[in-house]
Amino acid sequence: VVRSPEAAAGSPTCVCAYMSSSAAVEERRRLCRETKPMVCYHVDGLPAKRGGEELYRALRTAVADGNAVLRESLTIPPRDARSWRVPAGWIWRIVCTEGPQVADMNVWNARDSRERFYSSKTRQIHATHLTTGDRLWSNMPFLRPLATITEDTIAYGFDEDGAGVHDVIGSRCDPYTNFLLSGLTANTCCHSNLTRQALRDGLGETDVHDVLNVFMCTGFTRDTHQYFSKPSPVVPGDYLELLAETDLLVSASTCPQGDVSMACGACGEPDCYPLGVEVYQPRAGWLEEAGWQPSEPSAYAG
Repeated sequence: VVRSPEAAAGSPTCVCAYMSSSAAVEERRRLCRETKPMVCYHVDGLPAKRGGEELYRALRTAVADGNAVLRESLTIPPRDARSWRVPAGWIWRIVCTEGPQVADMNVWNARDSRERFYSSKTRQIHATHLTTGDRLWSNMPFLRPLATITEDTIAYGFDEDGAGVHDVIGSRCDPYTNFLLSGLTANTCCHSNLTRQALRDGLGETDVHDVLNVFMCTGFTRDTHQYFSKPSPVVPGDYLELLAETDLLVSASTCPQGDVSMACGACGEPDCYPLGVEVYQPRAGWLEEAGWQPSEPSAYAG
């Protein structure tokens, strides 16, 4: 490390400037390039799922086994949004009913909308794309599981382009970016749809947050590292199923990009389809007998 002459002289008016030698710079760059990637979070230290993995495996077939009863069903129209409430310990599904369609989903604590799904932390803890067993974490200072994915019928994994399904890397499509790219006004973007539903629920635009892109197939290009999409592999009958780990308000928008086989801001009118939502109540006492309890906010006290 080389100190500037002015700093060495102790001049009170100079700025102390430290510069690494070229050899030190090259050595540091080399160290970075030659070091293998390290997963940033030691996820083995995460709290175990309450009730244990056996319970969560059983939840995958709870409906088929008669251990959960349908309590509510609704339809999200094309290019629109709807919301529903899921009590702690209940299950909900987003279901492909008519044709390939993706959804942008928001999740809030039903009792305190300040607590909501935190896609960035969820991505850091799990992966760029979520599947069975992954949890949807809430924002700080709450930081707890809001929901756990109990079944993913697509189970796409990652393809040769690095694409996966159910991403937490892309945000919702929005009218502001659309206007920036095209100069056109578009009021059926997922952000707009979710905002209108939020207003119906007594919330506001600032309560709409980054989403779980349900059924969306995405990744980053290997050459330019840009966000890309592919036609969703979802077909009628596929669903994503989640367990509410606390009382939740959930909202989802059927994306105006349909199956997202067309770039945002591009010309053309994608085909869009409705999606179904189903809310199930597990058999009374089943989860509790297995040791399950609602999640609790972080105990960190600062």
